[in-house]
Amino acid sequence: MRQPTFYIPHGAGPCFFMDWSMGPPDTWDATGAWLKGLVSDLPERPKALLVISAHWEAEQPTVTEGAGSSLLYDYSGFPQHTYELTWPAAGDPALAARTRQLLEAAGIESAGDSERGLDHGVFIPLKLSVPDADIPTVQLSLVRGLDPATHVAIGKALAPLRDEGVLIVGSGMSYHDMRGFGRDESLGVSQTFDRWLAETMPRAEGREAALEGWERAPEGRACHPREEHLLPLMVVAGAAEGEAGERVFGDQVMGVEVSAFRFG
Repeated sequence: MRQPTFYIPHGAGPCFFMDWSMGPPDTWDATGAWLKGLVSDLPERPKALLVISAHWEAEQPTVTEGAGSSLLYDYSGFPQHTYELTWPAAGDPALAARTRQLLEAAGIESAGDSERGLDHGVFIPLKLSVPDADIPTVQLSLVRGLDPATHVAIGKALAPLRDEGVLIVGSGMSYHDMRGFGRDESLGVSQTFDRWLAETMPRAEGREAALEGWERAPEGRACHPREEHLLPLMVVAGAAEGEAGERVFGDQVMGVEVSAFRFG
């Protein structure tokens, strides 16, 4: 059965595993509850996960190739116990090799990294979605320069993985202006861009061009002064070329609207 693709909000650092003090204590409850159902609600359990996180950029699309997975606690200023979280998912060298094969067949040079661990854009949300860490997981980097067309093309190249039991997940945030969180004016700004996303993702025709021109979207650049948290969306939408997407989750957190999208 063909797997869908997802663009998910991964929260703020280890927000789901601590007492949240930067706002109401239930700030992340709805997002966490939705993430818990991400895999369990699928019609078929994935054989493996390929995750594109906003927190890894490389000169070429690069995959984790190790048989095991260490964790990168790439956040700061949080309680000590959040640096002791575990999520011992196995790696999947065969999936890493297959990913590179597909990229190179599409004329996209790639690289592998057998040492890098999974960053918090991967293990924090997946600790909720796959609490037993029993699905092999490979991480794929973004490409420096953050060109949207490049990331759409990467997604297109990887589309065959969906028919091979692989769930492709883009992990970011649909709003990511660090200076804007909590400001009164940011809610309306985020809602304007969120409406554009919600109207654009269902369009199988014309979606690619719209995504590649996301800076022209209403409040697009205001929501993403730097677009690394938006680029995972380009990959998962590219992997579902010709298939409609839909907004499957939305909530207001830290004064802004955030959303998740499913394709296929």
